[in-house]
Amino acid sequence: MDLLIIGSLTSIIVYPIFRIAGWNLSNSAWYAPISILSAIVFYGYFVLMTYFWRQTIGKMIFGLTVIPLKDDSNSFLTIVIREWIGRFISTTLFPLYVVVAFTSKKQGVHDLFADTSVIHENTFEKTLQRVPYHAVNSHELHDTNPI
Repeated sequence: MDLLIIGSLTSIIVYPIFRIAGWNLSNSAWYAPISILSAIVFYGYFVLMTYFWRQTIGKMIFGLTVIPLKDDSNSFLTIVIREWIGRFISTTLFPLYVVVAFTSKKQGVHDLFADTSVIHENTFEKTLQRVPYHAVNSHELHDTNPI
């Protein structure tokens, strides 16, 4: 989900700037201006969203949030390590995402570097209130005071 959002932002913001300026869009080298600006949008999205809201839009949709394991808040340095440096390492060496399956807290390499974890929020789950068995078919279920 986040990659769709980032791709849309890049297409809406970055590409038009390059087209208006008449700059080359087809250079695929990592040091090309289009690649550098696209990387800034990519990493900036993850760093800023996680720093301010502990979630990206994709995590919000799926009910996930990033939590620190050591202190109460995610410091900016922690988020930069997790989202920029850790994500760079994980995307460069893609098989490292498999680490999540083998850690007890289901942490990726970037979580291990930053000492964070991703948890599932229960914000969209309904909680069922149980009615005591003795209350069924009794006056406890009926309102005796009419309005």
